[in-house]
Amino acid sequence: MDDAPTPRKRGPQARAARNDQALIEAAREVFITQGFDAPVSAVAERAGVGMGSLYRRYRTKEELLQRLCADSMQRLAETARAGLAINDPWQGFAHYVVECARFGFGALAPLAGTIDVTPQIRQAAEQAQQFTDELITRAQDAGALRADVTAMDIHLLIGRFSRPGPAPSRHAEEETRSRLLAIVLDGLRTHNAGSLPGAPPDPRQYHAMWAAD
Repeated sequence: MDDAPTPRKRGPQARAARNDQALIEAAREVFITQGFDAPVSAVAERAGVGMGSLYRRYRTKEELLQRLCADSMQRLAETARAGLAINDPWQGFAHYVVECARFGFGALAPLAGTIDVTPQIRQAAEQAQQFTDELITRAQDAGALRADVTAMDIHLLIGRFSRPGPAPSRHAEEETRSRLLAIVLDGLRTHNAGSLPGAPPDPRQYHAMWAAD
């Protein structure tokens, strides 16, 4: 027997879900563009909700930032999984890098060590890491991605594209990012056989930055 479709949320429940997602999207926009010292009132204003609505969901700014991190990790996992669904290993990997850069994954890195890591953040991060590792390994096994590139290299590379750069318009910014990403992706192909300088970044050092004291 076919599984019954998941019922859609309606009424107050649906409105609450929309408001919550609006808050998360607003928080991402505000904190990335204004910095993490921006007040939560700016988030509520951007989301079009009152402060009471915000505080009913998130009692503190840290709770909001924790939810934002968990949401970002969940989206990272979804992006990696979408890359794995593409049959061509290189195209799947390139899709992952381009989409991550467009979304701005890595912009939350300055939060490392400033907020407690919740079980939701940890679980989502582990899942994202698993799918990303599979994506990179598949591209390397296919001989498409150079073998000396690590997952940490890719994460740090994406981080360099995570914040808006100087540009006369949003369109110009997107065009520049697409151009630079095309250059970077070509450099990641196996036909570039020159050795990479320095040792690969140690992921343990970056994971430790997120550990609470």
